[in-house]
Order: sequence, then structure tokens, then C-alpha cells
Amino acid sequence: MSERRDIRAVLFDIDGTILVTGGAGGSAWQRAFEELHGVEANVKEHTDAGMTDPEIATIIFREVVRREGAPEERAKAIAAYLRHLPETVAESSGYRVMPGVERLLDDLIDAGLLLGLVTGNIEAAAHIKLARAGLNRFFSFGGYGSDSANRTELTKAALGRGALVSGGALSDGACIAVGDTPRDIKAGHGAGIKVVGVATGSYSVDDLRAAGADWPLETVENDFPA
Repeated sequence: MSERRDIRAVLFDIDGTILVTGGAGGSAWQRAFEELHGVEANVKEHTDAGMTDPEIATIIFREVVRREGAPEERAKAIAAYLRHLPETVAESSGYRVMPGVERLLDDLIDAGLLLGLVTGNIEAAAHIKLARAGLNRFFSFGGYGSDSANRTELTKAALGRGALVSGGALSDGACIAVGDTPRDIKAGHGAGIKVVGVATGSYSVDDLRAAGADWPLETVENDFPA
């Protein structure tokens, strides 16, 4: 790790940043919509990396079911997704933790930093995905897709919870975020924090640099700024 500067907390995205589920999330959505609406919902064809779970549900209704889902229908779809997700995560042969992540989390904890999540996943889905690798133990707070469909707003929610856990505001450089998409970078900047862009997802270092990442990295093993 490089010099700590004044950073006291780090927020991590999950999919493409901490781990990949090998399509487990898409499979769970597909099973949910087939079960409830009898449609083939290929999430990858209709969504982009970095979207929140509420956004995904809305898009599948609009583009696959071919109508706007009522709030009750979206709630049922999300519940069915969460019911299927533990099974699809457990059976996924493509599930893997990204290079250097677990060691970095250990190092940050040992250095006395507070770790949180900032993810488009609904809170329950986030913890299901982390559980297979035993990674929930690192994170004491977070902002989730169940807080807001807007990534900037859920990032602000994470910062507010981090302030409660830490006993002080996480502002003026005290917190940074880590993500793998331009959406993560935009959300972090919108919430007033700097962002590490890590090219372990669908975007290259050059893509992340162009999107405004404060520290564009190939992996978290490369000169992490905390």
C-alpha cells in the first residue's frame, strides 16, 4: 500500500470490483421473471454494468414484460430474485474474488480504516454475494440499491451511515470509493468523494481515466491510495 494520506474509510462496490458471480445475479433475475411472468429475461441484453437492482427490475418489466410493472409487481419480482439468488450464487462455476482484494481488505482493516459497501445491489443481495467467499466480515456499513435507484444518492446514504459508525463526518478526503464502472465514478464524485477506478470489470484503465477516476488502476494490487 502507498502512503495513507488522510483517508479513514473506504467504500467498495461489489460486482466487478470485489468479485464476480459468474452470471449468478442474471440467472436469479431470469428465474424470477420466468416464474412470475413466463418470460425469458436475459438481463445482460437489457442492462449495463453498474445499474442498481431497482433499475434492473424496471427495465426488465419495460423491455421484456412489455409494460410498466406496478409497485406490487416489482416487489414480488425482487422477492423472487432474492429467493433464487443463494442457489444461483452457490452453483456458479464462474464465481471468483478479484485479484488482491482479500489481502487489501485485511491490510486496510489492520491499518485501522473503516470499510463499507457502495453497491447497486439490494442489501440482502449484496450480503448473499459476499457470503460465498466469507467477505461480509470486513464491512460495517453501506449504501445499497434498496436505499435508492440512484447511485449518487445511495453513496450519500453510505457516507451518512459511515459517519454514524465512525462517530464523525467522512468528508474532506476522509473517505474514498472503489468501483469498476463510470457510474461508480460519477456517483462518488456526485457525493463529494474521490474514486479509485479499477479495471477488473467491463471497462479498461483508459475508460476509467476518461470517466474521471482519481486513481485508475489495473487491479487493487497496483498502488492502492490508502
